[in-house]
Amino acid sequence: MSVRRVVLDAVPPAPATTVEGGVAERVTDEAEVWQALVLGLRDYVRKNGFRSVVLGLSGGIDSSVVAAIAVDALGPDRVVGVSMPSQHSSEHSRDDAADLAKRTGLDYRIEPIQPMVDAFLANMSLSGLAVENLQARVRGVILMALSNQEGHLVLTTGNKSELAVGYSTLYGDSVGGFNPLKDVPKTMVWTLARWRDAEAERRGTEPPIPENAISKAPSAELRPGQLDTDSLPDYSELDVILMGYIDGDKGRDDLIAEGHDPAVIDKVLRMVDISEYKRRQSAPGTKISIKAFGRDRRLPITNRWREPSDR
Repeated sequence: MSVRRVVLDAVPPAPATTVEGGVAERVTDEAEVWQALVLGLRDYVRKNGFRSVVLGLSGGIDSSVVAAIAVDALGPDRVVGVSMPSQHSSEHSRDDAADLAKRTGLDYRIEPIQPMVDAFLANMSLSGLAVENLQARVRGVILMALSNQEGHLVLTTGNKSELAVGYSTLYGDSVGGFNPLKDVPKTMVWTLARWRDAEAERRGTEPPIPENAISKAPSAELRPGQLDTDSLPDYSELDVILMGYIDGDKGRDDLIAEGHDPAVIDKVLRMVDISEYKRRQSAPGTKISIKAFGRDRRLPITNRWREPSDR
């Protein structure tokens, strides 16, 4: 049997090239978190077949940041922001929502809720907290109706601090299919807002978030003069406690040893412990911390155990 010999020509060497190496500039923590939140929302929308999102625009910091994230992720033509004022909504909140819409170019709509709330109150005897929560739930119904009618994914805007202590209304402001801020503490929401505006100025574009939405005291505006601090410690203190308890697995004694008021510790830890049933019903969101609710930290929905105290 004959063997055919095949001779291959030598492959000529590749021309010499010079590659300039270097170390990329490190991005800031804020830039890294923002990019993660944008990517998380964009992927969730795309992979679940939605073309657009809708959210309530209250003029507050949380909804403003969610709107900015959504516009960065999807573009303004795929984001619907709905202002849903009640008789307790301040003029500046309405103006701030409209200002953000103008800055970002999203689809802005106004749906006053007071006639709908009055219709309920004309047929039911409600007062106090029940009326406050009714307003939040009417807003949730409006957003879900727009979702059904037009095919939007509803974004809820509660942050990690509120989720931790149960500071939300089930089937109200917690309504939604995705929550970009689910793992973002309140103090970080403010930090991200200022970073995003500063980044816009650095690039020579208009900052998306109005300064007043960042600087004003946070409020759900469900009753006259309401502020978040009526029900919660100041967020600068609350977030430190929550980070220690949730992310750091610290107990009551550890937190008191760090200098926190025992009465405040007892109040916050109790709020966290009894709010698991709300967190179980919350929308998914992008993970950015060591411990995200529903993924890394899950307690029984209900139990009689409480963090020990001296009371």
